[in-house]
Amino acid sequence: MSISEKSVVDAEQLAIEEINKAGGVLGKQIEAVIEDGASDWPTFAEKAKKLIDQDKVVTVFGCWTSASRKAVLPVFEEKNHMLWYPVQYEGQECSKNIFYTGAAPNQQIEPAVDWLLENKGKKFFLVGSDYVFPRTANTIIKAQLAAKGGELVGEDYIPLGGTEVTPIITKIKAALPEGGVIFNSLNGDSNVAFFKQLQGAGLTPDKYPSMSVSIAEEEVKAIGVEYLKGHYAAWNYFMTVDSPANTKFVEAFKAKYGKDRVTNDPMEAAYIMVYLWKQAVEKAGVAEDLDKVRAAALGQTFDAPGGRVTLENNHHLAKFVRLGEVRDDGLFNIAFATPDAVKPVPWNQFVEETKGLSCDWSDPAKGGKFKA
Repeated sequence: MSISEKSVVDAEQLAIEEINKAGGVLGKQIEAVIEDGASDWPTFAEKAKKLIDQDKVVTVFGCWTSASRKAVLPVFEEKNHMLWYPVQYEGQECSKNIFYTGAAPNQQIEPAVDWLLENKGKKFFLVGSDYVFPRTANTIIKAQLAAKGGELVGEDYIPLGGTEVTPIITKIKAALPEGGVIFNSLNGDSNVAFFKQLQGAGLTPDKYPSMSVSIAEEEVKAIGVEYLKGHYAAWNYFMTVDSPANTKFVEAFKAKYGKDRVTNDPMEAAYIMVYLWKQAVEKAGVAEDLDKVRAAALGQTFDAPGGRVTLENNHHLAKFVRLGEVRDDGLFNIAFATPDAVKPVPWNQFVEETKGLSCDWSDPAKGGKFKA
């Protein structure tokens, strides 16, 4: 997962450097303690325990995959500590001990499916890495397709990091007609093999467009733009967003890490979550009292590079939704954007088991899951 995760750490360190230069938090400088989960979920849990028990950190920023987040979640709940998680995910979770600054499904997966149904085709083939995020995302997509007149023609998975994609390519060729859609939730290195072989098999985006939910600018650069040009991705932020806040963010990132570097959605979510934590600490007046910081975080707003965000009572952000098409330079033409920030819905309303469920941490007595 290093293809994706390293850049998130870079963005967090940029935010920390900026905050420290501006005077720190409550007059103190932030000291970053960095641990490597090594794409191994038990290691993530061990490192979380170390950060809390040995390093005595006041908060943790981290995780990419939902598998790593699920591995550390019991640690943060048992120790009543605080994790800020920067990546879009499958929802169906709402923990008091986690702030989710990436997209909930209704801010990425669902609008992407709606747009594809309206603009690209009704027949879907779902391909993903074999772990919790892709499988739960595809459960949501299947329920959404059933509700909206789409058709599932195939679904397949490969192990996270696996590169044996030929069987999936063969299945897609057999099951998906021209004008059908590939919905891709592969993560990490698997995408390199997948898109190279997809093109090699003649499944080009003009006839077989794909929509990805884990490929952003950093991954396009690593995989090769020649394999991804014309394909689509769904995010809240793209490097090509036209705003003063984004210009400032991109320029600062390139100044620190090099003019050839790119920014992407999880990096933006990682960058802004450091600032949201800072604002919450300053409102609480203390960094060590995590219950006070949690309460102070609710309602915080920030003029993010991707547009103004608000931290809602369900510990998720209201964010803008965007869909982009990969262009010649590896960046994205924005094909669709919501006019306003979309409020997050962590418990999915297409899936029968969670329909009608809601989440509100402004009243601890309610807990994280209740009937609306």
